[in-house]
Amino acid sequence: LSQAGYSFIPKCYGLMQLEAGNPVVNSLNTLSLDEAGILSVQQPPLSLSGQGTIIAFIDTGIRYQDEVVRDFAGRSRILAIWDQTIQEKEPPQGFEYGTEYTKDDIDNALSSETPLEIVPSTDTVGHGSVMAAVALGSRISDSRGTFVGAAPQSEIVVVKLKEIKPYLREYYSVPEGVACYSETDIIQAIQYVQQFVSPLSRPVVICLGIGTSLGDHSGSGALGTYIEMLSRMKSRVFVIGGGNEGNASHHYRGEISLEEGYKDVELRVGSGEKGFVLDLWGQAPYFFGVTIRSPSGESIRWENPRVALPQEFTFVFEQTRIILDSLLVEQTSGAELIRFRFIQPSQGVWTIRVNAETNTSENIQNSVFDMWLPITQFLISDTFFLEASPYTTITEPAYTYSAVTTATYQEAGRGVSIFSGRGYAVICFVKPDISAPGTNVSTPYGVRSGSSVAAAITAGGCALLMEWAVVRKNDILVSSLNIKNYLIRGATRQSYISYPDRAYGYGMLNISGVFKFIAGI
Repeated sequence: LSQAGYSFIPKCYGLMQLEAGNPVVNSLNTLSLDEAGILSVQQPPLSLSGQGTIIAFIDTGIRYQDEVVRDFAGRSRILAIWDQTIQEKEPPQGFEYGTEYTKDDIDNALSSETPLEIVPSTDTVGHGSVMAAVALGSRISDSRGTFVGAAPQSEIVVVKLKEIKPYLREYYSVPEGVACYSETDIIQAIQYVQQFVSPLSRPVVICLGIGTSLGDHSGSGALGTYIEMLSRMKSRVFVIGGGNEGNASHHYRGEISLEEGYKDVELRVGSGEKGFVLDLWGQAPYFFGVTIRSPSGESIRWENPRVALPQEFTFVFEQTRIILDSLLVEQTSGAELIRFRFIQPSQGVWTIRVNAETNTSENIQNSVFDMWLPITQFLISDTFFLEASPYTTITEPAYTYSAVTTATYQEAGRGVSIFSGRGYAVICFVKPDISAPGTNVSTPYGVRSGSSVAAAITAGGCALLMEWAVVRKNDILVSSLNIKNYLIRGATRQSYISYPDRAYGYGMLNISGVFKFIAGI
């Protein structure tokens, strides 16, 4: 941090889909789309299908051979794939790695008996394929029933992200075999999508089902800043899943009174944990110091050195090493950042005493600080704060103000999904914006849950709105911020909840409700 700066160390992002409870489904259905007010606008008189729009997925790739992403003639609906993991052929113009496959390449592959020999890109994880099917899958029928995506005539652009570099996986202590992607590759993926679609002059929805707990949770990082800039452009919409950290107990918010002077934070580390990064963010005018006590009772003390240099601490009775690094004024947010890197942490309860100081205590309010652990899949065991806060648990980059940020609810009873990330942002603007079905959603690949599924449904709904607004020329200057406000105005709200709400945002996704609002019904 002190040598490179926080913004120049790429953050690591994970997938926002939960483990599949039942990978094989016995039936296909479109209940989630009906719940979101999408099926009704696919029918006359509106007859919206996403025609003339593009949805881009920056994720684990796509299974392009599958019927759900092909048209009625069997041709691909995919305009391009940039596979960052394949280095055998030419990368896109202006980029230095990966291989680009065009629609002609993909159609040639589909006409072959061995398509993967012509276009070897595929989705071995399945996450990106699920999102694409939910957002824009073609109508398919089999013995299980009938399935259709939200925008079944939208076309597709895909970026398959490459895994994070080994040195960053080691730095963040991300377990081997866990999908993890670098912020720099995600930014380049967005740049590629923008470069590819610009000559087409068509409305584009960019759907992100990835997230991280790193960052100040106000959208001020490099990726959030870039998304915010593009979100202000006409005919561009970003839809971002709010994450699955709502019940993970990975966020702690502390308030230190002037009289008390400190706050003890208890952190329970599970068995077999190899390491993790823990960030503390504190607001001016205070500066912070910490004392760390291990489960065996050993203590180390770190005082803010003002001149930021990493310091490493070891323990006599523990195998643990802790490296502390800090920035008194982080470049993009202005907040103080203290980063703890726990290496081989001992099992048990660790206590971190956080003390706050100022140059003067006169007329200064109590100090507030936040601490975040990594997202759940980046931890091996059950590691959590004993007195955690469920709020401000949305993952970055979903705090980007102009993007559409989705929370997740379950259709049965319309209760918020227990895992759904909750708002607001640290600086108190409202996130999430909208909530969408994301628990046990039927897909051609089985039942799936997670905020990435909710984001995919919302992205398809946004493509329908873009078809109405831009393709049919009802609101040709529409941007991500405008679409977000259309969704807010058309949302379904429950009488017993006061909106905006930390869990639901401004209400539940209802595309039909948007048009009723526009019509004044």
